[in-house]
Amino acid sequence: MRDSPGPRDRSDRALLRGLLRLFVLVLVLCAVVLATAAFAPVLLDGLDDLERIDDVEIVDGPSPSADPPPAGERNPETTDPDDPGESTYGTDVESISSETVEDFVHAEVNDRRAEHGLEPLEWDGTVASVSRAHSHDMAERDYFAHTNPDEEGPYDRFNDVDGYCRAYGENIALTWVDRPVERPGDDDLVEYRTAEGVATGLVNQWMNSTAHREAILEEHASHGWDRGGVGVYVADDGSVYASHNFCLTM
Repeated sequence: MRDSPGPRDRSDRALLRGLLRLFVLVLVLCAVVLATAAFAPVLLDGLDDLERIDDVEIVDGPSPSADPPPAGERNPETTDPDDPGESTYGTDVESISSETVEDFVHAEVNDRRAEHGLEPLEWDGTVASVSRAHSHDMAERDYFAHTNPDEEGPYDRFNDVDGYCRAYGENIALTWVDRPVERPGDDDLVEYRTAEGVATGLVNQWMNSTAHREAILEEHASHGWDRGGVGVYVADDGSVYASHNFCLTM
């Protein structure tokens, strides 16, 4: 026959259970912070680190962006009903247009592909519209993920609009304009003030991440892509959400 635990034993066990729950909660919170840091650059929006902020490199000069090569069709027959259209943000250098950022990203991704002997991706306005709707949704509902709060992934979102892609992939990125952020690949701080600078920063994020680079350079599987679309949303607070979707139709 076992003795019944006394009041002190019960109190000690309750304390241990409380400490264990606290430890598990701390682990979960740490995991969330690490996951977020792995996908987006660190934003410095205060003055807690004056020495680092003083070392910010302004990557854009005083001149506005040059005209990017047009990516392709902007008004396809089929579009996502949640596509917000063009969004803009004004800096002291230029008014940054989401469409211009998209053109620069599309051109730079194809440049990176050419460096590895790959054919350029054809611009697809419908794919871009689905991408743009997802970027806007992330900004509006304050999340950053491939799967939205309705549990829909890239393939689901595209098939809701037009399901002609046999295979479908997605890269997403988040950065800011007019604020110090960490440069992709190192701890240096940079600040973007033009559409071209933002686009370069977004592509560098992807190229400095193994899984995202593999999608761009078709190192992920036996099949490749034949078209793609970039969708950018520039929010009022200067945050820039980008989705680059890949499509295989053949």
